[in-house]
Amino acid sequence: MDNVNINIEGRIYSVPSNLTVLEAAREVGYNIPTLCYWNHGKNSLASCRVCLVEIASPRGSKLFASCVYPVTDCQAEKGFEIKISSPMAIDARRTSVELLLSNHSKDCQTCVKNGHCELLHVASLTGARDGQFIGAKTEVTVDDLAPGLTRDTSKCILCGRCIAKCKECHGIGILGFEKRGFNTIVGPAGNRSFTQVPCLQCGQCIEVCPTGALAEHREIDLIDKARHEGKYLVVQTAPAVRAAIAEEFGHKVGEQNGTGKMVSALHRLGFNRVFDTNFGADLTIMEEATELLHRIKGNGVLPQITSCSPGWINYMEFFYGDLIPHVSTCKSPHEMEGAIIKSYFAKKHNIDPKDIFVVSVMPCTAKKGEAQRPENRGVDGLADVDAVITTRELAIMIKRAGLLWDELPEEEFDNDLLGEYTGAGVIFGVTGGVMEAALRTAYHALTGEEYGPIEFHEVRGLESVKEAEIDIKGTKLKVAVASGMKGAKPLLDQMRNKTSPYAFVEIMCCPGGCINGGGQPFIKPNLMLGEKKDILETYRQKRADILYGIDERKAIRQSHNNPDIQKLYAEFLGEPCSELSEELLHTTYRADREAFPELAKE
Repeated sequence: MDNVNINIEGRIYSVPSNLTVLEAAREVGYNIPTLCYWNHGKNSLASCRVCLVEIASPRGSKLFASCVYPVTDCQAEKGFEIKISSPMAIDARRTSVELLLSNHSKDCQTCVKNGHCELLHVASLTGARDGQFIGAKTEVTVDDLAPGLTRDTSKCILCGRCIAKCKECHGIGILGFEKRGFNTIVGPAGNRSFTQVPCLQCGQCIEVCPTGALAEHREIDLIDKARHEGKYLVVQTAPAVRAAIAEEFGHKVGEQNGTGKMVSALHRLGFNRVFDTNFGADLTIMEEATELLHRIKGNGVLPQITSCSPGWINYMEFFYGDLIPHVSTCKSPHEMEGAIIKSYFAKKHNIDPKDIFVVSVMPCTAKKGEAQRPENRGVDGLADVDAVITTRELAIMIKRAGLLWDELPEEEFDNDLLGEYTGAGVIFGVTGGVMEAALRTAYHALTGEEYGPIEFHEVRGLESVKEAEIDIKGTKLKVAVASGMKGAKPLLDQMRNKTSPYAFVEIMCCPGGCINGGGQPFIKPNLMLGEKKDILETYRQKRADILYGIDERKAIRQSHNNPDIQKLYAEFLGEPCSELSEELLHTTYRADREAFPELAKE
């Protein structure tokens, strides 16, 4: 790529010729604020007008949106100069933000994005003042009907980032611009509710929303109510939560494995038992690997597809219901663990399952809807999991309780029947982790030997699709891993067309897996505004490194060698895929799920 010389504020810089003025400025150390531009140009509508700069040329000075204006060689066009700090540019950027504020909700103190709001951050950078433009406001839509997501158009600034993210991740475009002119809003087609469209509830749109227009449907109040009613509170935490929770308390991404302090905080929040969903992940591998071996040996439907990601399950039911025979019937790890808590654990401790309230701390907003599925009721018609909160919601509870993260001691999960977990369970939080964990146990089941080295690097990495052929003592298994439905779609089309070469396929809804779930900590506004490269990829890799590091340090790294899992089968379940396992740990799916249902009239 050839370089060109650009003139910024009277200084000459050499930059790649394919950059925009915004990208070039950031490349050489200037931070031009913006809102619609997102993650290295993956969305740049030039709609927010916050990145305006003055460009002076022999033809005169004019304002341009720097996020879309290409760099021009200043030597080729003498006198061409980019002015970021001229009075014209400064005033224009401030006015753009003031216009956005004039049509914006003013409930900053109670907004879910308080402390992470990019609009407020940009207002500070530009010196914007509220109340400079007063008049009518766009009609507001508030949608809080879906289990995972809420939408409040009074906080939307029409940046389009959520629209771009949905298309980038899943290729289905649930969100779009609705209406015209001053009445324009962002929402599903026809301004329908999230419950009336094939939304996966993954929350990726929340992660990129610069304001509080999109948010998770919080369930902290359900926990408060259960505590008030005297319920026996049991909490479990997903592997990806520990990789990111410290970010909520000022730590850099990848700087701290938050396991010990997280457990300490949960003990102090009043939970009767604090368990690790990694136990449920090990249990899932026992069931799922056994199911796979039954299919291979019994000429069953192949490839088998993993079922741990509720966003993927939503996608499958909406668009690929005919592939249900390919999908593992295993519940996801936290649902399995919830069922075991209300059966095996309850029986051992002589507690009525009706008195147990199970809370799952997840990196995922789609888990909220999964917990409400009637198919996930394993004990006496009770929900396996009663409430799901995200990593962000847990941080809110910790702060609300006055706990100081850095002062918390390191504590262990409760080792009470469900305490032990393996390295295989930990890596569930990364794309390819379920596959690798299953292969570790499948290798043992097929050969009677323990695999060494234990890692299957062929299925690691953050690419949207990975393919590999695993040789297990002469038995060759072709496998594939996909994260993000856009990447998974070609694999699913192969299955639909009966041309798939694979025996086993892992699919995760969120790009990179659960470490990048829609309930994880927000990227800090100052980092997003000043990024020079794909900052999301950096976040994912650093969080993934924490989980792989935990796996490497575990003494036991295969699910079938977990002593608590072995005890559970010996004392209660019998064997994987037994009649009792099928009743408690397996589920069913809906082949006739309607993509655009009408809401029931009251």
